[in-house]
Amino acid sequence: MELKEIAARFAIEGKVLEIKPLGNGLINDTYKIKTDGPKAYVLQRVNNAIFQDVELLQNNIVAVTRHIRKKLEAAGESDIDRKVLTFVPLVDSDKTYCCIEDKYWRVSVFIPDAFTYETVDPKYSRFAGEAFGRFEAMLADIPDKLGETIPDFHNMELRARQLREAVAADKAGRMKEPEVQEILATLKPYEEEMCKAERLHREGKLPKRICHCDTKVNNMMFDADGNVLCVIDLDTVMPSFVFSDFGDFLRTAANTVAEDDPAIEKVDFRMDIFEAFAEGYIKSAKVFLTPIERENLPYAACLFPYMQAVRFFADYINGDTYYKIKYPEHNLVRTRNQVALFKAALAKVPQMKAFIAKQ
Repeated sequence: MELKEIAARFAIEGKVLEIKPLGNGLINDTYKIKTDGPKAYVLQRVNNAIFQDVELLQNNIVAVTRHIRKKLEAAGESDIDRKVLTFVPLVDSDKTYCCIEDKYWRVSVFIPDAFTYETVDPKYSRFAGEAFGRFEAMLADIPDKLGETIPDFHNMELRARQLREAVAADKAGRMKEPEVQEILATLKPYEEEMCKAERLHREGKLPKRICHCDTKVNNMMFDADGNVLCVIDLDTVMPSFVFSDFGDFLRTAANTVAEDDPAIEKVDFRMDIFEAFAEGYIKSAKVFLTPIERENLPYAACLFPYMQAVRFFADYINGDTYYKIKYPEHNLVRTRNQVALFKAALAKVPQMKAFIAKQ
C-alpha cells in the first residue's frame, strides 16, 4: 500500500493494479507498476546516500532526455518512446520526483519488449561503443548547463591526492607491509602522466562533454531483433572528459578476469574488445571528437585501471572504509589485479594507437 500511495503522487495513466520488484540494481530500489491502461511504469527510489543532490540529478536527466527526444524527432525517427526514457511529473507539479521521509522517488514509462544483456564479447562491445558514442554526439550541443551528480567522480588528480593522504595518515598501520611499499613504488612513476587530462583541461586544450560515466553493456536496451533502443541508467550523466565513457567500459570489459581475481598471471587486456568498442565509438563520436580527444583514447584505456588501482589501494591503506570486502586482503587483491591490467594496457598502447589511426 505504501508503494501505491507513492505512485499515486505521479501523473500515471490508469489505475495501479500491482507493484513488483524489478531487476537487480545495486544502487537504487526499482519496481514495475502494472496498470489497467496501455502503459506500465517504473517506480524507483533514488539512493540519496550516493547521489546527494537529487534535484540536480533529476534536472540533469530531464534536460538530457528532453534534448535527445528533440534530436530524434528532428531526425524523423519512429518509435521514439522506446528510444528515450520518459519521466512522469507529479500530479500537482511539473517536478519529476518527490521526497517522502527523506526518501526520493521518481517514475518513468516502462519500455515494452526491450531487453538488457550482460554479455561482453566483441559483438556487444561494438554495440556499446556505437551507442555511447551516439549518446555523447546527441548531447554535444545541449543548451542546458548540467551539474556533477558525483563531484570529481573521475578526477585523477583528486584520487592521487587521496592516496597521498592515506599514505601520510597510515590509519590502519599498513604502510610497514613490504607489498604496500612495493605497490606504491610501482604506481608513483606514472602519476604525473595519468593526471594529464586535468592539466590539458586547465590549459584549454581538452573540453568537458556530457558523458554517461557508467558505460556497461547492461546499461543499454535492445529490441527483440538485437537493435539498440536507448542508453539507460542516467544518474551518472554529467560533464566529464570523453575518456570517462571510453576508459571505464574497457576497464571491466577488456580484462580477461574479474577485477578481484587473485590469479594476477591471468590478467590481460583484450585487444579484440578494445578494437570492437573503439570502432563503434569512433563511428558515432567522430562528428564531435577533437584530435586531442581522439589521439588520447589509448591513454583513457590505461587511465581507468590505474585510477581504480589507486582507489582500491588507498582504501586498503585507510583500513577498508569505502569498498565492501569479503576477506582482509580483498582490496589489496583488487589493487594487484588493476595494476596488472594497467601494465597490460600500457604495453598495448602502440597497437591501440595504430588501430585508432585507421578509423
